[in-house]
Amino acid sequence: MTTDLFAALLIGFLGSSHCIVMCGGIIAALQLAMPQRSIGWKFAMQLLLSLGRLTTYALLGALVGYFGMQAMALAGISLIWLRLIAGLLLLLMALYIARLWFGLTVLERGGQRLWALIRPLSQQIMPLDTLPKAYLYGLCWGWLPCGLVYSTLGWSLASGSAIQGALIMLFFGLGTLPALLTFGSLASTLSKFKNRPAVRYSAAGILAIYGVYTIFLALKRLVF
Repeated sequence: MTTDLFAALLIGFLGSSHCIVMCGGIIAALQLAMPQRSIGWKFAMQLLLSLGRLTTYALLGALVGYFGMQAMALAGISLIWLRLIAGLLLLLMALYIARLWFGLTVLERGGQRLWALIRPLSQQIMPLDTLPKAYLYGLCWGWLPCGLVYSTLGWSLASGSAIQGALIMLFFGLGTLPALLTFGSLASTLSKFKNRPAVRYSAAGILAIYGVYTIFLALKRLVF
């Protein structure tokens, strides 16, 4: 499980370049929507926004992890098949992080309808003039359609329990924090570091190796 959490953290960190594309405009708009307060107050607001987003991720991970386990039990299918699915998803995410395949973005279209229902709720919270509002907006923000989020949710579905599903999504969310909480030159430096081919390919290679290892263990238990 510790390796799963490290992999989820790595996916969140390296995949957060996509988060900047998806959420950078939202962050800028929220900054403008915040009253003229101190930098410390705005940073606290950003933290609570992220805390709300991570709360949604963890809740979704717990739900899909629980229902995945229950569905497999009802169908009489071994949980080993879930690990096989998890390994395949890790391989797909490794290809995405290496920028060799972008099929995960197709999943974002499936979440557009759900986001259309939640987005009006988030707009009712504006303006963000209190800390509780920032947390509530973050809860809504966690539903923003994102192929990488959905893929990690699929991995949570294959985790075999609500707790493991929640932890995978939580650590994925923690991995995205550096990109979404940094500004200016620091954000630029961080982005350049993550976008270096050596960094991307090395991290993708680690994920791919873990994915293959996960598949190997699942197939070994199925055969023997």
